Amino acid sequence: QVQLVESGGGLVQAGGSLRLSCAASGRTFSNYAVGWFRQAPGKEREFVAAISWSGRSTYYADSVKGRFSISRDNSKNMAYLQMISLKPEVPALYYCAARDRSALGAGVAYSEYDYWGQGPQVTVSS
Repeated sequence: QVQLVESGGGLVQAGGSLRLSCAASGRTFSNYAVGWFRQAPGKEREFVAAISWSGRSTYYADSVKGRFSISRDNSKNMAYLQMISLKPEVPALYYCAARDRSALGAGVAYSEYDYWGQGPQVTVSS
């Protein structure tokens, strides 16, 4: 198993930037692909970005392409989500998730992930 702990959430003004971090512990981090999802109150959890176990492949939701960047450092057991040009939106919880590196597909559905962090809140004010 792998345990995930996110950090870096908070309040930011529209147009600003924020970096979320996801610290992994337990099994070897490179055994897992990682995804970021977000969930606003009353809405379904939606895909934001995903990265393969090696970091060579990345995937983004259309709504964040060009503004968000996912990365990882397997030597530090860390994954990151860099967000720039943030838009004013309702507050959302941002979740880091992990799935086995052998799993097929890009990992854009939350049902594909087995392990989840606690989901820090990100609020973008106008």
